[in-house]
Amino acid sequence: MTQQKPMLRAYTVVKREGQDDYWLPIGAAFPHQSGEGFNVILQALPIPTSDGQCKIVLRPPKSDEDQASNAQDPNRSSRRR
Repeated sequence: MTQQKPMLRAYTVVKREGQDDYWLPIGAAFPHQSGEGFNVILQALPIPTSDGQCKIVLRPPKSDEDQASNAQDPNRSSRRR
């Protein structure tokens, strides 16, 4: 069986007062065998916000090097802290 690379990564965004939001990786999405839709595999679930919503953000994966250097926000370009 060939291991498939994920088409999308699943994140939950943790809001932090006085700090940048933290993008917590919680899973991945793989193309469904039929070619239509995705199978979403989660290793964790987001915690509901005060209004009861749980938000999962699906983003294309970046290279392993990019993920290591930009672990907090996959949308942010590399920058010094």
